[in-house]
Amino acid sequence: MPLDLSKRWFAWAMWRLAPRYDALLADRKRELLSQVSGTVVEIGPGTGTNFQYFPRGIRWIGLEPNRHMHPYLRRAAKSAGVAVEIRQSRAEDLELNDECIDTVVATAVLCTVQNPIRVLQEVRRVLKPSGRFVFIEHVAGERGTQLRTLQRIIQPVWSCVADGCHPARDTAELITQAGFRPVFLDSFRIPLGPASPHIAGIAVR
Repeated sequence: MPLDLSKRWFAWAMWRLAPRYDALLADRKRELLSQVSGTVVEIGPGTGTNFQYFPRGIRWIGLEPNRHMHPYLRRAAKSAGVAVEIRQSRAEDLELNDECIDTVVATAVLCTVQNPIRVLQEVRRVLKPSGRFVFIEHVAGERGTQLRTLQRIIQPVWSCVADGCHPARDTAELITQAGFRPVFLDSFRIPLGPASPHIAGIAVR
């Protein structure tokens, strides 16, 4: 499938399927995202399912490299009454000044990026001192488990149909080793097959 057509298809699929995924995470999103304030950068906001959880009065900047997501984002923002600034930037290069952002948000994003270590370096760079990185991500199963083996087996096909997603990525370790202090992280599962292991939390710059 040509790359642009694949991205167009994925945007449509996310628009149709994201609300179901969002419903499984609603309580955790409500707890974490309702606390953000100031200037908020959301990496890979997709079709905008998180708008309903953000408090009023924030300045929201969305960095979404898939331009086919942008119409869905604008539609969701209008419905939620949120003023938005959408940029077609990659997470590996946030194109923002140093120490200028209060909060960076990522939900189901670090599984898809090509260089998660670089992304986390960029997040730390743009956050103000004591700024917060708020995340909810699906992660690899525990080492030595059948689930982790399955995640590795399905990796090629899964990545192809899910915009580069890596189901066996050790995102929890990457975040805890990225230099944030402190890191508050909770592990949990949702009924989502190979993508059932999740983490959620806040990492402070």
